[in-house]
Amino acid sequence: MLDVGEKPADFELQDQQGNTVAWSSLRGRKVVFFFYPKADTPGCTKEACAFRDLRAAFEAKGVAVYGVSGDSVKRQSSFDTKYGLGLPLLADPDRSLLEAWGVLGEKKMYGKTVKGIIRSTFLFDEDGAVVKRWSPVKVDGHADAVLAAV
Repeated sequence: MLDVGEKPADFELQDQQGNTVAWSSLRGRKVVFFFYPKADTPGCTKEACAFRDLRAAFEAKGVAVYGVSGDSVKRQSSFDTKYGLGLPLLADPDRSLLEAWGVLGEKKMYGKTVKGIIRSTFLFDEDGAVVKRWSPVKVDGHADAVLAAV
């Protein structure tokens, strides 16, 4: 998993509108990436809505916030529309970014060990280096904690 001080390799993924987002284009401002297991599930919805509700506060501090999951562009779009998220939601259906950043791994689910997305959040500085990492994430109060760390 990415650690504090690391700079990830460049990537390109599509957001929920089909626009390509390149990691290299995000330099020059602080960025938050929150990874969630599956769009439109209870915990993921609660987390995404918490970031949505704090969007203006993040923007006031000059911070861009991106959600990422292994869902398709279509599913991300439906999730955004259903909850009025208004945040870029990146689709990683081939799980290349999830693997590269180390958020895909073993976790406990209903008492069983499964491979899946470990709910994680990264705060990056203007040069693209990890400033802070939260993993695994507990949803309640998490978006507030990320905002406080900014």
